[in-house]
Amino acid sequence: MAHASVASLMRTIESLLTSNSPMQSLICDHREELCALCEKVSSLEVVAKNFEKNNVLGEMADLEVEVKEVASAVEDTIQLRVTEVLENDESLREKAHRLSDSLQQVAEDIDRILKESTKIQDKGKQASKESTVQEFPSSPKDILNVENCMVGRDDQRKRLVEDLTRSKSVEPKVIPIIGMGGIGKTTLANEVYKDACIRSHFDVCAWATVSQQHNAKEILLSLLRSTKGDTFDMNDEAELANMLQKSLKGKRYLIVLDDMWKTEAWDAVKLCFPSGNKGSVILLTTRITEVARDAGTKNLSLQMDLMGPDESWLLFKSVAFSSEELPSDLKTIGKQIAEKCHGLPLTIAVIAGLLKSKRAIADWENVAKDVKPFVTNDPDKQCSRVLGLSYNHLTSGLKTCLLHFGIFPEDSEIPTKKLMRSWMAEGFLKLENDLEREAEKCLQELVDRCLVLVCKTSLDGTKIRSCKVHDLIYDLCVREIQRENIFIMNDIVLKRYYSYSKCRYLSMQKMQPFKEGVAWRYDGLYRALLTPVHRQLGDNDNNDLLKRTRSIFSFHLQDSYYDILKSELIHFKLLKVLELRHIEIDNFPVQILSLIWLRFLSLLCLESLDIPPEICRLWNLQTFIVRGKNVVNAITITFPEEIWGLMQLRHLKLPRIYLPDCPSGSVDKGRHSDFSNLQTISYLSSRCCTKEVIMGIQNVKKLRIRRDVTYSGPLNNLVHLHQLETLSLTYCLRPLLPSSAKAFPATLKKLKLERTFLRWSYLDIIAELPNLEVLKLIFLACRGEEWHPNVRGFARLKLLLIEDNDVKYWKATNDIFPVLEYLVLKECRHLKEIPIEFAEIHTLQLIELNLCLSELGESATRIQKEQEDLGNNPMDVRISRPRKLLGLISSSSFWKKGHKERTSNKSIQSVSIQYGDFDSINLCGSVF
Repeated sequence: MAHASVASLMRTIESLLTSNSPMQSLICDHREELCALCEKVSSLEVVAKNFEKNNVLGEMADLEVEVKEVASAVEDTIQLRVTEVLENDESLREKAHRLSDSLQQVAEDIDRILKESTKIQDKGKQASKESTVQEFPSSPKDILNVENCMVGRDDQRKRLVEDLTRSKSVEPKVIPIIGMGGIGKTTLANEVYKDACIRSHFDVCAWATVSQQHNAKEILLSLLRSTKGDTFDMNDEAELANMLQKSLKGKRYLIVLDDMWKTEAWDAVKLCFPSGNKGSVILLTTRITEVARDAGTKNLSLQMDLMGPDESWLLFKSVAFSSEELPSDLKTIGKQIAEKCHGLPLTIAVIAGLLKSKRAIADWENVAKDVKPFVTNDPDKQCSRVLGLSYNHLTSGLKTCLLHFGIFPEDSEIPTKKLMRSWMAEGFLKLENDLEREAEKCLQELVDRCLVLVCKTSLDGTKIRSCKVHDLIYDLCVREIQRENIFIMNDIVLKRYYSYSKCRYLSMQKMQPFKEGVAWRYDGLYRALLTPVHRQLGDNDNNDLLKRTRSIFSFHLQDSYYDILKSELIHFKLLKVLELRHIEIDNFPVQILSLIWLRFLSLLCLESLDIPPEICRLWNLQTFIVRGKNVVNAITITFPEEIWGLMQLRHLKLPRIYLPDCPSGSVDKGRHSDFSNLQTISYLSSRCCTKEVIMGIQNVKKLRIRRDVTYSGPLNNLVHLHQLETLSLTYCLRPLLPSSAKAFPATLKKLKLERTFLRWSYLDIIAELPNLEVLKLIFLACRGEEWHPNVRGFARLKLLLIEDNDVKYWKATNDIFPVLEYLVLKECRHLKEIPIEFAEIHTLQLIELNLCLSELGESATRIQKEQEDLGNNPMDVRISRPRKLLGLISSSSFWKKGHKERTSNKSIQSVSIQYGDFDSINLCGSVF
């Protein structure tokens, strides 16, 4: 597939032609040549996108390989020539002459390919008409439309819920769900896991994904995060096991171990599950009967079979049409397609997802013809073939984005922001103003086609926070990466060489399919993405491999091996992505400053850093992330004035940022450099919120500010941020905050206040923000026992989150939150009642309570009942870990005492009593 290589080349040429490129002195004499080359590459990009449509009898297959190789070679040539400017002392004239020769040669190569493709193109017109490949629709659809219910399997779900809730055994029961890949084991387990009866019956519910190459430490960490809701920074497996056992002791618990392949995985964790409390259950999903037999309680396994015709059609219809009316002309052919899938849910869902955006009868008939050869009597082969069919119907851009999942460990949950910023850095997306929106569209399209699973969403369900792929799709990604030669994945292995000198060295090895266990076999391991040209290189040609490596992702590294990689960084001349997230550094690695093509940089720091002035060399940098180990006492990253030269920068995420004033003149006289592309910045030090700095980041959409003790002035300059949509203020006390709503940007949609210690009365100012839709009040954002809003406001507020405060009394009227949809209260330990006026808010859809008094839960159900009596739309109430007032003295003593008493809520009907975080696992949008 040539599209990835051509797209990457196009992004490189576009970045050189931008007016703020520091290479202008070199390319000024060649701008005309570069512009002409840009037009040729643009034409080549169209050809690459249409290879699937115009490939007649495979005539373009060889040409596609050639396009891929030429595009990669052209990009390497251009980047290496530009890199020479910084490295050699020869004259600019010699460098310019060499660049001119190179541009002329690559232009001729591209012309030849374009002529050859034109000859073949006419033959493919008919094939193009019949193709079901389709670009994005012109009008973007609403982000995130994930179904929240399982289709079919209702009898099995009811039976499983009954088995789990009627157990009285002192020893925990182990119930395996057995079935082939893609049959819906995880979906069934997840549906049961979320069931309201299950949540009210068990004190503790926890989930962990095991995978083929199990990692006992990761399993323990996943379960602890579910049970305690905290992050854990420890390496001792025995300590983690002991902590998990203590957290479960004396409680009735439900543990889900998903995707277990080996009995060794069960043996590694089974002793962590204590006996003695009647009714605890461990639910595990597996394809392997032997695993189920060795781990499961006798006569309690659940065998999942293929779907029948009615269930198959019901699933197909729900995916392909959702809530749309079913056209009669598509019903007949749709049933035929569903029947040909032989009852395998994954096959049905993927084929239905393929047709979700198509309503022409011809498209459905073509898919019906295509499906038949891929369906066999062997379900495993059938599933693999159908996934390949769905993959082949993706556009070139979507194929590249999907295959990128193959670089991550199997079954890993990937933060959406990290995934999309990686797509940007690799050059998969067009270099436009709204790269983030383009990335969201790509991800949503893959979700809609049932190829990507949504794991976590935002509280209001409008944003995907994390995602993953089914292990069968993961295998497809790895297989296609290797077959298509889109990019080469090598493992950079750091080993000891036991000679007399006992030195250590760096080498590259061909990638093995990346299962979780691979990383732990070596002293140090990174994953590297290389350009396709590397298939022509020998395994021992290590220097050339280093020179042409495009991306490095760290997955495991011992501290002592970091120096080896750091010393070799200068040889990775064309590197675009460098993620060093597993090694702690105490100073900025100067070797990075030679990587002028770097677009994504992620570091982990122990202490504050001063970034050197030479940072301006990284003029292609889009994302710069620094994580600190100490969350409470945040380290400070101090930038020099030269940082303002990084005009491609889009995302700055650091514990605390000190940003100097822009050096290009005062704001009144105008300026020539600023962060015009910057989308997000966190956390900016409050002392940097000067007018000079704020005017330099005018296009920022998301801003997080952390208080600096040396600054006490008000944040009145925020009003100049006319694109700002999301604002987070941490430790910003009352003197820092604007004194009126007009001092906030009018565009503000989301506001988060954390540890601001405001009086509740200050929210009367916040209530006047005209476009505010989300308000989050976190950990003593407001202090005081009473909240009495005094103004009508929050005219557009849809979500209100209040977490960890001492409020006892809350009064409100229904006209204060006229369009509120979600109310989330977490750790409001003294609040007993939600204002009954909330029952009159007809838009209210959900009240979620976590670690709140049981009286507050009763108040929520009264509101729910009142809503029903008023004839409003049904409203949900979800309660997690309800508390009793007994033993709760104050916020600080609450955590020290750690009282955990179960509260019976049997009198409350249709209320979900849950245990776990609000961003809980959400795999119910698919049948996986």
